[in-house]
Amino acid sequence: MTTSVPRTTTVTDRLVAANRAYAARFTDPGMGARPVLHVAVVACMDARLDLHAALGLELGDCHTIRNAGGVVTDDTIRSLTISQRALGTRSVALIHHTGCGLQTLTEDFRHELELEVGQRPAWAVEAFRDVDQDVRQSMQRVRTSPFLLHTDDVRGFVFDVTTGLLREIAPNS
Repeated sequence: MTTSVPRTTTVTDRLVAANRAYAARFTDPGMGARPVLHVAVVACMDARLDLHAALGLELGDCHTIRNAGGVVTDDTIRSLTISQRALGTRSVALIHHTGCGLQTLTEDFRHELELEVGQRPAWAVEAFRDVDQDVRQSMQRVRTSPFLLHTDDVRGFVFDVTTGLLREIAPNS
């Protein structure tokens, strides 16, 4: 006779249980994948950023693309291209934040990973020191991408994690 040892509840188990409760009251907004506001928001994955609450967004209003630092990488351009060309977005809002973890890393992080696992990552860390300048760089990457159709409404912001306020960053001239 085999006895099973009860498994400890994990965080993922809690997420799955929460999803069941969510699904019980969920109704399909019936609008497809096209965002109502025709905007894509690119932001950092930091857990302190509740983008929907901070921007007054509802389900279906925008496409949200998140990564470490909210930087515009090739994969971000890929997602924005699909968002614009296939799903009709016209505006891009870039949101970095104060106290970002990427401000404490360097590209040495890749070297350390290589030493630990025996393989150097193909991706760049995209670390930065000056958050305002990194927002400007991200705006420039979006504006100069040959794949994007709509680059005239690209705006960048820094979210202050202590006040919840956005501060707009002027692009490079």
